[in-house]
Amino acid sequence: MKLDFWQVTDDPVEKVVALIARRVLDEGARVLVVSADPGQRTAIAAALWQAGPESFLANGEADAPGADRQPVLLSDAPAPLNGASHMILADGTFRETEGFARVFLLFPPELAPQARAAWRAVDGRDGVERAYFAQEAGRWVKKA
Repeated sequence: MKLDFWQVTDDPVEKVVALIARRVLDEGARVLVVSADPGQRTAIAAALWQAGPESFLANGEADAPGADRQPVLLSDAPAPLNGASHMILADGTFRETEGFARVFLLFPPELAPQARAAWRAVDGRDGVERAYFAQEAGRWVKKA
């Protein structure tokens, strides 16, 4: 499993989620977006829909009818009801990642200590490939 740590400093989290979700969907996979904050999930849903009818990213909440058909599923728990192989942890809180091909932990600078603790916690775990990305001059740069 690939485990990416993305320190979000320049863009709002919902914009970063939309960027990652687009890439995942372009690969033919589904994505689960996890946040314990209902307000953040609402903002993410709006960002996914607002691009317009030609490029919107269909999404829905896990507790809504048809959740299993959503290419992008929003939830407060890491349960891929839509069969997602990729998970975005949008609220900066690390959760168990077993069963996913790739996981993105998005975190602001104030949650960097918790992200470092998660980084150390998965160190040496079989089958886990870690990477750290930071924003520099509006671009994402791989650091480790």
